[in-house]
Amino acid sequence: MYRRKKKREVFIGSVAIGGENPIAVQSMTNTDTSNAQATVKQIRKLYEAGCEIVRVSIPDEASARALEEIKKASPIPVVADIHFNYKLAIASIEAGVDKVRINPGTLGRVEEVREVVMKAKKADIPIRIGVNAGSLPKKFRKRKNLPRAMVQAVLDYVNLFEEWSFRNLVLSVKASSVEETVSAYRLLSKKTDYPLHLGVTEAGPLVVGTVKSSLGIGILLSEGIGDTIRVSLTDEPTREIEVGWEILKALGLREGLDLISCPTCARCEIDVVALSQKVYEELKGLRLPLKVAVMGCVVNGPGEAREADIGVAGGKTGGVIFKKGKPYKKVSSSDLLSQFLAEVKAFLNFKLNTSSFPHHFSKEN
Repeated sequence: MYRRKKKREVFIGSVAIGGENPIAVQSMTNTDTSNAQATVKQIRKLYEAGCEIVRVSIPDEASARALEEIKKASPIPVVADIHFNYKLAIASIEAGVDKVRINPGTLGRVEEVREVVMKAKKADIPIRIGVNAGSLPKKFRKRKNLPRAMVQAVLDYVNLFEEWSFRNLVLSVKASSVEETVSAYRLLSKKTDYPLHLGVTEAGPLVVGTVKSSLGIGILLSEGIGDTIRVSLTDEPTREIEVGWEILKALGLREGLDLISCPTCARCEIDVVALSQKVYEELKGLRLPLKVAVMGCVVNGPGEAREADIGVAGGKTGGVIFKKGKPYKKVSSSDLLSQFLAEVKAFLNFKLNTSSFPHHFSKEN
């Protein structure tokens, strides 16, 4: 049974992680941060997809200057991602960001790091100490045990920050290897009570990255390790949010759509692939518990998905909408999708009596 390892509570803007708070889903923009308008537009798309914390890269002074405008327009907390230049971290804090992420292997001298810490302390915002396998501090790069090297690199900086009386911390130890990532987080979780940001870095394109992230993040979460997640994909950032939410829902850690659909076979009498995808696209933003089934066989479909709250099974001449495995309503092939979505909305209104629908299921529609 899942038992979460309780960590300290840290606030990233209005979002609390650690403690008994829900696992938060994060992503990162890929726009030119100095283009505030484009960056805000992407942040809003991420927010609509379910992103709860967003990170933006700050590679130069122009990006740091744009942060104030981005922060004011963002519907979710904004994290500044800093490498190489500590002055950009200071400028980001002055612009009002909700958290700063630094990597000890790239930031600079201890004196410069201390300036960033003191600035964050004064602003009362957290810092994520984020160590990646590919950018360890020099003294750790030749160590054979990579997970231990990453953990020690993080702990060295934790000890330093604590000497400066700074404990508003989030930690991460990411590698592109699932095995090394899991080993590092297991070790780090035993050695600290700071909240952990999970992810498999540079996981790859959609299919490869989804598999690696689901395994790495899923293994750790199932062991009670982790307080916030970022799925790292070489794809549109909204895809990271979709996968992140599916990981959490699959483990029963967040609520939302649970879509059941049958694999294709010779018995399928409709294009169940297209139908299931359309249903998913319409309902994926739902943050209420709902089990939906899309089946390609009228004869066996309802029985195979009897645990679903509501479902549809299609045939050559039409389909059947069913509830808890029992036929409820026959519909024509041309109206199959629209009728089914209308019934889903009616089901939610009746069963849950709530206005917390995704935008396309608001009561005004």
